[in-house]
Amino acid sequence: MALAPLLILLSAAAISALLCVLLRPLLERYALARPNARSSHRVPTPQGGGIAVLAGAFLAIGLALQALPPLPGAAGLGFVIAASVVLAGVGAWDDIRPLSAGLRLGLQALCVAVVIVYGAPDARLFPELMPLAVERCLALLAGIWFVNLTNFMDGIDWITIAGFVPLTGALALAGSAGVIDPASGLLAAALCGGLIGFAPFNKPVARLFLGDVGSLPIGLLGAYLLFRLADTGALTAALILPLYHVADATITLLRRLARREKVWEAHRSHVYQQATTNGHSVLSVVTTVALLNLALVGLAALSITMPDAAVQWTCIAAAILLTALVMRRFSLRSSAS
Repeated sequence: MALAPLLILLSAAAISALLCVLLRPLLERYALARPNARSSHRVPTPQGGGIAVLAGAFLAIGLALQALPPLPGAAGLGFVIAASVVLAGVGAWDDIRPLSAGLRLGLQALCVAVVIVYGAPDARLFPELMPLAVERCLALLAGIWFVNLTNFMDGIDWITIAGFVPLTGALALAGSAGVIDPASGLLAAALCGGLIGFAPFNKPVARLFLGDVGSLPIGLLGAYLLFRLADTGALTAALILPLYHVADATITLLRRLARREKVWEAHRSHVYQQATTNGHSVLSVVTTVALLNLALVGLAALSITMPDAAVQWTCIAAAILLTALVMRRFSLRSSAS
């Protein structure tokens, strides 16, 4: 069992990389993302690499669960995977023929609701503060936002790799250490492996994009895993781990709302996108985000190992400060430009 997360990660990475090679010619024909005024790429690039990521992750964990004895937390994984597959289908359709914002949001809400009700039916974060129905409504809103912000943040090469490989790697280690249930830890290892297998094809300048078929379900899986972490009492860690993605997307949304823009339309207003406009190379941006996320992993781990309230608040403050410093750096002109 101790080697299971590593084996799952390696298997998912191998399957994902192989599928990227096999699927790319087909995606070039049917799912080509052509550049426009809001794009970060300059040449038509196939999208749909998320199919390889998810297939690698789900095949790897499916084989592992068949080989291993029943694991705590495994009962709800079928619902989580099924909802992710449905959401991937929504994303695939939207990649080829864009859906209306209302229909897209409704289908996302349905998938998030399935994960909350059936994927983690016993999870409670605030049992003493609010009724179950209220908590689930808040979880639904948070889940929908996390799905969408993951999609919004997938706007330059390697940005999702920089955000989710540290996060899922940390959660895989948390599963091995007994912080979260073993099944969630294995799911995190599988998703981490799938993203690693995809990474060589998405490195700047990318030969393959995730597409909505990948970013939407990856957001759903990330939200589920963070929800499982928060359910253990590690709410501080669950808030810290995705902080850069959440902060960039949320601040950008609020700014666009203040300017009365149509927030459902594509744009280039995110801080990481503005960084490239300000002369920061794509590679320097994603490297900075990856390093920030590794620092956030360290702060999250500290908050788990030292549950004292003063340490919790210190970790949150440090995470906010580091994230603010990175966003401030991105908002300034690069000295190399």
